[in-house]
Amino acid sequence: MGEPSRTEELANNLCLVRERIAAAARSAGRRVDEITLIGVTKGWPADDVRILHGLGLKHFAENIDQHAAPKAEACRDLDIEWHFVGQLQSNKAASVARYASVVQSVDRASLVHALSKAASRAERSLDCLVQVKFDSDQGRGRIGRAGPRSRRGDRSGRGPSVHGPHDRGPIDSAPSEVFSRFADLSRSVRAVHSEAGLISAGMSGDFEEAICAGATHVRVGSALLGERIKLR
Repeated sequence: MGEPSRTEELANNLCLVRERIAAAARSAGRRVDEITLIGVTKGWPADDVRILHGLGLKHFAENIDQHAAPKAEACRDLDIEWHFVGQLQSNKAASVARYASVVQSVDRASLVHALSKAASRAERSLDCLVQVKFDSDQGRGRIGRAGPRSRRGDRSGRGPSVHGPHDRGPIDSAPSEVFSRFADLSRSVRAVHSEAGLISAGMSGDFEEAICAGATHVRVGSALLGERIKLR
């Protein structure tokens, strides 16, 4: 037998990831439909996005605008929800707002304002997640300067609404510890803003722990697509 096709490879990987998500959901006493799988396609071509979309995946993530924008344009005929997950400068807000449905890495109020203006000009709605960072030395969680109060778009109903936190834990801590603290912080946010119910946490190597801690969205790259290649 020859090497499997890329479609066969991605179909097998997607099946395995979905099985892992389902097992983690069962272990946590949660429904699998509470959890959204996001394919992290950074470093991979638009052809892979098309294959995964054909296999039923609807959510995709990118972290660099100059790679994401042309990829989104190449797939504009598909019903895709694009998530931007990288550090974003305000001068890139206009570009990202043209294709992204969610910006997961909001870390300051000025970025919320820039995205609001850009989304309004593009006549699009845009959701945001506030980035959470943990101090490695003290184990404390903190929310980016955007804060949970920067939640609503403009009066037209367009622009961004902040719906929950996005995790960036310290690499020197165990995932279970990080996600436990992250879950506590998420509950504190929801106590003030009940609609901030989206929690984006976990990647290929630790999304089971994130699901057990309450993650609603998991971002999976290498387990789905393989080891990353470098786009030129």
